[in-house]
Amino acid sequence: MPPVLAEPMNLGDLLKYEAPNLYSRDRITVAAGQNLLLGSVVGIITASGQYTRIDPSAQDGKQVAAGVLLQDCDATAAERTDGLIVARHAIVSDHALAWPAAITNAEKLTAMAQLKALGVLVRQGA
Repeated sequence: MPPVLAEPMNLGDLLKYEAPNLYSRDRITVAAGQNLLLGSVVGIITASGQYTRIDPSAQDGKQVAAGVLLQDCDATAAERTDGLIVARHAIVSDHALAWPAAITNAEKLTAMAQLKALGVLVRQGA
């Protein structure tokens, strides 16, 4: 039996449509102390304007979905100013989204509704 090849998620697995001329994308600063994967749903810390993994129980802005990370971003040691998200007018695949471990289905649905309000549609099976 041949060995099974396990391939990590890539941009094509996540991003199914975006507007031309990079309209859908934004460069962001990712807050220090985290290692985010492609497909991470992110929020904005209101006080700093930095992005971080969404946290539905927070009260500092990061409880609201602001986009989906388009690349891995390791900011464990220091903030990263080269983060890239899809923030508007796009379609992403639900199976490629990366969520916090403790998030509930209801919180995911709320975050997906917040993304939809931005014009980022989450499609199943896409």
